[in-house]
Amino acid sequence: MENSFKYSDDNKRYHTWNYHLRRKFGCKVFKVALNGGFTCPNIDGTKGTGGCIYCSSSGSGDFAGDISHGILAQFDEVKERMHKKWKEAKYIPYFQAHTNTYAPARVLRERFEPALARENVVGISIATRADCLKDDALEYLSELNERTYLIVELGLQSIFDETGKKINRCHTYAEFLEGYNKLKSRGINVCVHLINGLPGETKEMMAESAREVARLRPHCVKLHLLHVLKNTRLADMYENGEFELMTREDYVETIVNQLELFHEKTIIQRLTGDGGRDSLIGPVWSLKKFEVLNEIDKLMLRRGTYQGAKFEDC
Repeated sequence: MENSFKYSDDNKRYHTWNYHLRRKFGCKVFKVALNGGFTCPNIDGTKGTGGCIYCSSSGSGDFAGDISHGILAQFDEVKERMHKKWKEAKYIPYFQAHTNTYAPARVLRERFEPALARENVVGISIATRADCLKDDALEYLSELNERTYLIVELGLQSIFDETGKKINRCHTYAEFLEGYNKLKSRGINVCVHLINGLPGETKEMMAESAREVARLRPHCVKLHLLHVLKNTRLADMYENGEFELMTREDYVETIVNQLELFHEKTIIQRLTGDGGRDSLIGPVWSLKKFEVLNEIDKLMLRRGTYQGAKFEDC
């Protein structure tokens, strides 16, 4: 069956991150994952302790740079690692670990500007929480947005507040919407993260989260698989039999259902997450990432469907 999806130049039936970056910058661009040394309000006691139940000690920054090294040293180390895969490319520093606007704007400037000044850097991506966007941080983000390609990544994971409580997110969906709208009103690109397979969630709930986020028309989204990592509270819950891991078949079906709900212009940055081989408890099938992506392509082809096929506007 011919692929007529307009935001693709290969066999994909969804709007890939790679397609977007090549169209925008005319070359390969990859993210350089960094640890800026921040913490989170659900770690330091402001709103809670322990962080989200699935986060390792690195705060979802397992592939970021070494926190014991400075930002520029991290940048060069991660960049060189990535160059083994892509010899010629430009870069987007990605402040990934923990909450990267959880500090005064002067601190954010000190952490972000050195990476932005590196040669062949074309933008910056900043992972944070929707409840950690104070006025001075928003002013600085607005400034960044005027002079570079900025994406602020918000970890929502689920629209359901009962799930938020289970995962110790320590903010509500209403608070997410407030933070999201602060960024959107300033013309700042937002990437929303959702996690499939969270404890207690059904396929219908995962689809509803995607449907509601799709109506917000974010610049891009990341759709993750829940990974159980060693030395996390989630690992204890799993070992106690409090929830089951998704099968590959269920995950692939859930992703295709979600892709149909997102507007065709929404960029899909990720369709499954990475779990470190040494720290991953499960699902073990997720280690074969390309097989998962191939199964997604196959199911979309069998259905004759595309991203946006069931998009519902507000």
